[in-house]
Amino acid sequence: MCLAIPAEIVALHPGERALVSLDGVTKEISVALLDGVAVGDYVVVHVGHALARIDPEEARRTLDLLAEAAALTAEGAA
Repeated sequence: MCLAIPAEIVALHPGERALVSLDGVTKEISVALLDGVAVGDYVVVHVGHALARIDPEEARRTLDLLAEAAALTAEGAA
């Protein structure tokens, strides 16, 4: 199973690279598959590559669902 997660672009770097943030955790990724990305855009990230832009509200809903799933998993493990 593969998982792609939304993250916000916080900086653009040379060579079709960008810095993204997910809850304060930053990672440099490739944006070579997308045209015209900008700081503030939300993108779906999979194995270090931005695959698509995503609406900020949709990104937030997805991140909220992932947090809820993690909380349920933690409850089940306790």
